[in-house]
Amino acid sequence: MKTRFPYVCAVFLLLIEDGKILLQRRFQTGHEDGNYGVPSGHMDGGETPREACARECAEEIGIKIRPEDLTMVHTMYRSSENERVDFCMTASRYEGEVQNMETHKCDDLQWFPLDALPDNTIDYVRQAITAYQKGVTYSEYKPAD
Repeated sequence: MKTRFPYVCAVFLLLIEDGKILLQRRFQTGHEDGNYGVPSGHMDGGETPREACARECAEEIGIKIRPEDLTMVHTMYRSSENERVDFCMTASRYEGEVQNMETHKCDDLQWFPLDALPDNTIDYVRQAITAYQKGVTYSEYKPAD
């Protein structure tokens, strides 16, 4: 029997309030360190994308989001070190205060205007944010060679 190709799946939270988006600067992770991304992580087996996003948000930024309060706003096929599918979501509400729960992986957590992202925003994260702003629900990311 032929083995099917496995995709790595990740979830991204585009947490937006008053025209600003929450970004976190990666630190000591070995991937995109020193650059800004959004709360995100890999899906575990046996969980839906919304369940994974809710779990990652609790782990990374200390807020509780019910999966049903997450809305899928963008899906991205991404090819970099391997092929991935990224599910980007927004939250209609959450409980708790945003805080950096993983200081060993994130050295800055702050709100930035959607129209003034820092220059060191990760390229594929910038693409997802721009697509969300334009109402584009699917994109593909392949880094320049």
